[in-house]
Formats: sequence, structure tokens, C-alpha cells
Amino acid sequence: MRGREVQSANIMVAKIIAETMKSSLGPRGMDKMLVDSFGDIVITNDGATILKEMDVEHPVAKMLVEVSKAQDEEVGDGTTSAVVLAGELLAKAEELIEKEVHPTIVIEGYRKAAVKALEILDEIGIKASPTDKELLRKVAKTAMISKLVGEESDYLAGVVVDAVTRVAEKVGDRWTVDLDDIKLEKKEGQSLRDTKLIEGIVLDKEVVHPDMPKLVRNAKIALLDAALEIEKTEFDAKLNIETPEQMRAFMKQEEDMLKGMVEKIASTGANVVLCQKGIDDLAQYFLAKRGIMAVRRIKKSDMDKLAKATKGRVISRIDDLTPEDLGKAALVEERRVGEDKMVFVEGCENPKSITILIRGGTQRIVDEAERSLKDAINVVKDVIVDGKIIAGGGAGEIETALRLRDYAKTLPGKEQLAVNKFAEALEVIPSQLAESAGMDPIEAIVNLTSKHKEGGLTHGINVFKGEITDMQKLEVLDPLLVKKQTIKSAVEAAAMVLKIDDIIAASRLETSAPGKKGEEKEKEEGGVGED
Repeated sequence: MRGREVQSANIMVAKIIAETMKSSLGPRGMDKMLVDSFGDIVITNDGATILKEMDVEHPVAKMLVEVSKAQDEEVGDGTTSAVVLAGELLAKAEELIEKEVHPTIVIEGYRKAAVKALEILDEIGIKASPTDKELLRKVAKTAMISKLVGEESDYLAGVVVDAVTRVAEKVGDRWTVDLDDIKLEKKEGQSLRDTKLIEGIVLDKEVVHPDMPKLVRNAKIALLDAALEIEKTEFDAKLNIETPEQMRAFMKQEEDMLKGMVEKIASTGANVVLCQKGIDDLAQYFLAKRGIMAVRRIKKSDMDKLAKATKGRVISRIDDLTPEDLGKAALVEERRVGEDKMVFVEGCENPKSITILIRGGTQRIVDEAERSLKDAINVVKDVIVDGKIIAGGGAGEIETALRLRDYAKTLPGKEQLAVNKFAEALEVIPSQLAESAGMDPIEAIVNLTSKHKEGGLTHGINVFKGEITDMQKLEVLDPLLVKKQTIKSAVEAAAMVLKIDDIIAASRLETSAPGKKGEEKEKEEGGVGED
């Protein structure tokens, strides 16, 4: 299979993936239930999650998964739109290829259209102040309204904006947001409305010994990457113990070593120990005796967050621990959350370290809430960093498509056709939003286009009422950065697929040289044999 056949097959795969994703676009979009080989279920309409969980084999399908991954990592939202747009661009390209327009010309036309589209988006983008919390809340709400948590989007948007604005910093005349400062911790129980912002770090662990204090104020925290245990020897060794005294001496030696470790920690003035590895039962007893709170088996990512939050240093050898290495926090407390206990480290040295504790009725709701909050956090970050927003509901796509058609008239030859097809492809977003809302997609696009021709720049599809409305008044706002990245991702994916005219099975064996030597190597590796 070569040439036109390969292109046709590749485009078909992309169209199928895009078709699968299409129906989950927008607030009225449908959810997908993904079941893995173990029977575990994920219910979501988050594009990145759907594609990540999908079991795809075809190389083109894998490329589209990568597109959504890149979109997610870059701007954190718009993954469904990027894949749907890529599929539509390929479907439109196929129409041109069937009319004998060479794929290279289509790609060139698409690239020119993309450059122009980014210029148009910049023109129609609305300036946004990074300190305008009300505006940021509208953007966060728009990102979450299409998710399972949509009903509580108003409340959750407030939590997200509080979190992101707290970690945002102005460096020179630019704003930066380090999302590593925001930790998401989830625990099922209560309802989504009980999700709250904690000023500090929450650990899904409990204090290791019942006699230890459950609350420590003015905490001096030792962060350990070393086990408070006696390490076993790496090699086999035998100890011949012949008398009870020898046995007692051996046990005493172990006890003294553990006691020495605890004394070393206590001598630095530490009153809390947060350990990445295990803590021996005897060491727990000695720590409890000294009134030191301890938590064990903390994830490495959490240890890094704790180090940043408390301004302490993670120590790999207990002997190296000094008072300067200790982190500081106003309060470390074990609290009951739902059925379990969690440890809260609050009032940290670095006030930018915060946690959003996500609550929800079931595990699936909590998981979906975490995905939604991640999207919302990312879009708020995008607005703070970029300082521009755009009306949602397909308003940006329709306006860009309109202006691209005017731009196409200035181009010579067949590239003009490609730019027109690009404009048509952009209309797939508002068209699908209308379809998901139960509207007639063709009628909706015609009405929306005429509204934009009359100068209704911010008009889009109101999916809740099934009509054309001013999206800015409706407070449906997207970050401009997401729209621009969607176009970049989709065009790159479409261009890559269109350039392929042959699929060749790559050889699995490397032969050292032609002839006998290579044959011998194949025989050694079991590559040549009789079936």
C-alpha cells in the first residue's frame, strides 16, 4: 500500500479518532467511559485523559495522542479541540487531494492560514489584567462548566483563582506562575463544595505511633531521605550466637544504634520528622519518648514540595543533619478527614506553598474533580502569563474563519483553496457545540456567521439556551493562549500526516555487514530459521 492509499488510510484513522472525541466537546458534550483490561473504569470528557486511556495501535492514532499530550502540557486545556480540528483539517485536505491538489500545496496553504489565523486571534484578543480576580474567576468557570463538576464551578473557580493568584509573581514587567507550588490532594467523602484551600502542605499519611503528639506548634522539621532502621547487610552473613548474653548484647547493639539516630535528630532541636523511607518500631518508640512527631513513607514529590515549603533540606545521612537543615512551619497536625487521618503542615516559611484538598461523594467524582481543577488552574495561569482572553462558544473560530476567507482572495493559485478549507475546518468547533446542544449545526453556523458580518465580534453559541448570544456578556471567556496553541498543534499534526505517502515495516534486526557475516549474526540471534 503506497501513495494515495496510504494517505487515505491515515486520514481515515485521524477522522475516526476526531469523530470519537467530537461528541465530548463543550458544556453539553457527552462523557466517555473507559474500561481497561483489569475492569477499572474512568468516566470523563477530558480530551487528554480519553486519549491517554485509549488503547491505540495505529501510528497515526499515536501521533494524535501525542498532539493532545503536547497541548495539555503546554497550556493545560483545549485538548479535545486540538484533536477535533486536526481531524477536520485532514478531512478537508482529503477533498483537495481527490481533486488532484498535491499534499505539499495543501500543507503550504495550511501553514500560511495558521500564521494568518494567529495574527487574527491576536487582533481580536481582549486585554486582561492579571490581578482582576473576577475576570480570572470567569475564565476558570468556563474551563470547568463542561466537566462533571460544572454545577459547583462557581465555588471551585473561586478556590482556583485564590490558589493561582497566591503563587503568581511579577518578575520585572512579566508575570510567572510556578504550578509546583500548588498541590492537589484528594479524599473521597462529603461533597465538592467541601473542597478547600489549605495554606500549606497536606500529606495523605498518619502519625506513626499513638504516643506521639498529634499537634506541634512552631514545628522544626527534619526532612529525611534515610530509613530510621538498621540496614541489613548486602551479602549473606552468619552469626553464631551461643549464649543468651550474646543474644542480649546483639539486640542491645541494634537498640543503641536506633537510639543514637533518634538522639542525633533530637540534638538538632527537631520536633517533627518527615521521612521518605521506613521507621523501625523501636525508633518510633524512642521518638515518641522524646515527644517528636513522625510520619513515614512520604512520596518523593511530596518531600520536594515540603522542602520548598518549609525551606528545609532533605538529608540522606542522619549523621549530616544540622539545625540549619531543619524546615519551619507554624503548625503540624494530624486531622481526621473522612475515614482516614491526614497530616497538615500549615503556616510554612514559604507562604506560596498551598494545597487544594478535593472532596467529593465517590472516588470517580474526586478523580474527575482533580482533572477539572488542573484544567482550571492552567487556564488561569495562561491568562496571568499572557494577559489576553477571547470570547468562547466558537466566537473566535467563526471570526477567524471569516477573515481567513478574505485573506484567501489575496493568494495566488491552489494555496487559496487550502486556506478556504482551513477556514471551513475551523467551523467544526462551533458546529459541534451547536450539535451537542441539540441545535441544527448548519443553521447555527449560518446565523453566527451573519451575526459576525454585522460586527458581533464576541457572539457565539449559547449551548444552554440553544441560541446565538454575546459570549462576553454571558461571561464565557477562554485564554487566548489556548486558542493559539490549539491551531499550532492541529496544523502540525495535520501536516505530519499529509506528508506520509508510505508505511514501511522497519527491520528489527541489525546486520553487521552484507553477506555471510550478517547471516551468521541473524542465526546467532535466532533471526533465521525454518518456520
